[in-house]
Amino acid sequence: MKKRDLSIYLLLVLSVLYSDIVFSQQWGEYTLYAVQNQTTAYLIDTNNTTYHTWTFSSTKKTGYSSYLMPGGTLVRTIARQGNQLNGGGMTGEVQIVTWNGTVSWDYVHSSSTYCLHHDICPLSNGNVLMISYEVKTATQATQAGCSQNIIIWSEKIIEVQPTGSTTGTIVWEWHAWDHLCQNYNPAKDNYVSSIVQHPELININYNTSQDWLHMNGIDYNEDLDQIVVSTHNLNELYVIDHSTTTAEAAGHTGGNSGKGGDILYRWGNPAAYSASGTNVYHVPHDAHWVPKDCPNANYLVVFNNNGISMSQSTVDLISPPYDGYNYSITPGSAFLPSTYTLRHNCSGHSNNESNSQQLPNGNMLVCMFQSGYIYEINPAGTTIWSKSASGPVSQAFRYSACYVNGTIPAIPTITQSGDSLISSTATTYQWYNSGSIIQGATGQIYLPPQNGVYQVQVTNASGCESELSDEFNFMSPWNYFDLKIMLEGAFASTNMTTTLNNSGLIPLSQPYNGSPWNYSGSEEVLSVPNINITDWVLVELRQTPGGASTATSSTIIARKAAFLLKSGNIVDTDGSSFLKINATITENLYVVIWHRNHLGIMSASPLVEVDNHYTLDYSSSSANTYWGSLSLKQLAAGVWGMVAGDGNNDKFIDENDKSESWSPDAGKKIYHSGDFNLDSEIDNPDKNDWWSVNTSFQSHIPD
Repeated sequence: MKKRDLSIYLLLVLSVLYSDIVFSQQWGEYTLYAVQNQTTAYLIDTNNTTYHTWTFSSTKKTGYSSYLMPGGTLVRTIARQGNQLNGGGMTGEVQIVTWNGTVSWDYVHSSSTYCLHHDICPLSNGNVLMISYEVKTATQATQAGCSQNIIIWSEKIIEVQPTGSTTGTIVWEWHAWDHLCQNYNPAKDNYVSSIVQHPELININYNTSQDWLHMNGIDYNEDLDQIVVSTHNLNELYVIDHSTTTAEAAGHTGGNSGKGGDILYRWGNPAAYSASGTNVYHVPHDAHWVPKDCPNANYLVVFNNNGISMSQSTVDLISPPYDGYNYSITPGSAFLPSTYTLRHNCSGHSNNESNSQQLPNGNMLVCMFQSGYIYEINPAGTTIWSKSASGPVSQAFRYSACYVNGTIPAIPTITQSGDSLISSTATTYQWYNSGSIIQGATGQIYLPPQNGVYQVQVTNASGCESELSDEFNFMSPWNYFDLKIMLEGAFASTNMTTTLNNSGLIPLSQPYNGSPWNYSGSEEVLSVPNINITDWVLVELRQTPGGASTATSSTIIARKAAFLLKSGNIVDTDGSSFLKINATITENLYVVIWHRNHLGIMSASPLVEVDNHYTLDYSSSSANTYWGSLSLKQLAAGVWGMVAGDGNNDKFIDENDKSESWSPDAGKKIYHSGDFNLDSEIDNPDKNDWWSVNTSFQSHIPD
């Protein structure tokens, strides 16, 4: 094999190996699972070695869910013995168990008219969200508008705050029965003339049976303060508002959404609310949001048991049409999207239960209930880890060692000071913009280049990463200006000269404090910050509801001195960044540029704001300047500049400029308005080559 071919071959091999390493990286160290109706919960490492176990009483076998809290506390559901209501996924009891196996809380919610079942959702405040059946009599059902005279097990969601070792206070609750509709009998409750016009309500006559909705998965989004649940029998997920009071949750107003306890968003089976569309879900379980520190954050996810067929399950992700705390919909139509956004075809099939977990590095953990098969795939869909449990497993979850050990840093907070964002103190920092990492933004203080949504993630001295901070909506107090202009006197071929800078003559304080500008700004530097600086200019903002002719001196709202680079770019006093000016702009904005011996100019049209940035290149076309070619001179093909020669700054180039600015200091080498070509010398070229040829020009900036 030729040497060149061998090199290419080796590069290809290394590339493939690198890709395999990148895409095969597991996330987290430990997986939690508990076999249903057994007495042990397992925490295993990625070598499938048991790291820790919890052993429970023979009367407290695993019901459905088991969750690990930071520090190793287990929150689990129990297949309670003695429930008066019986069915698939029935639990009736929830426990909190410490790392060493001590039961610190054992809460029962079970009777002849209600019973916990399926999933729970532990909250960061120590409370637990629970799904419970709520029995309604046949009389209640018919009064609610049901077309059948049957007992219905409706649903409720309760938030329970642990109090004593076996007691808890229900601090919030939501009842599906409060949010029904029907078009069967106008003499009964919940009547509407059109089901499809009320997607916020559940049609009591759709697929009605005793175990009617059969909710089975629940999750909470802390940022939105919303809850999502999946419903087996209606093949949907529902999103509801948790920011309500219990009283508001029973009605149709209140909360962040303004809609009380009504359904904010539903998806999976448009027929359930008489809308047109595809029935995508077929026995959905495990409704949840993708966590905010993962790719596709805030997508909604469901384990779709019969997603492809009765022998092929899927994990389906959708991107909801968020609209603040609500979700957009065209009246009379189904909620978007029209089909799933992303889909994973599972390794096999499970008739019911099962779950998935989306991981921060883009991997996914999948648990197949019936087979007890748990596996992790990378973003390419390749299985990189698996475990076969000894029986059916409803759910499994992956955790980091920092999470298990309780050494995860507190979620950082962000504060704003001027145009800077500041993270709470940690060891290391990483900033994000709109969910994407900002390369190089690794300090406690970050200066955003534009308005937007920012977050920060930190690590502590142990190397443990925090969750992403809450989103911070950054609005700069500054307006940023990207302006460009050339000076005729200093222009040389393509750029301007920097002779004044090279000669050390550019003053360290802005030179516009005298007449006619009388600008009192404090702009000054310790040294000229950039070797490419040509001179100082003064930028002036004028705001008016009218056109350019109305942008008179009475409309001035702000001024600031800045440096002019040889490229024509106007920059702030640091010598490189966009010029920033603090001003409230509500009307048409015109920008004036003054120079100490060139005629001032003004923009021809109002500048348009884009994310607090205003951009205008006066030098690219005379049309960009008020009065066009009567205010500028063409310096080269496609290059326009301010006209040299206005030494006394009275907006006219005439005999007075020679007699007042040039003649008194002719022959000197100083920083002076008589130096029209900015070469540091006041001499005949200033008079003959610049002033005399421009005596017909004047500024057209409105007085």
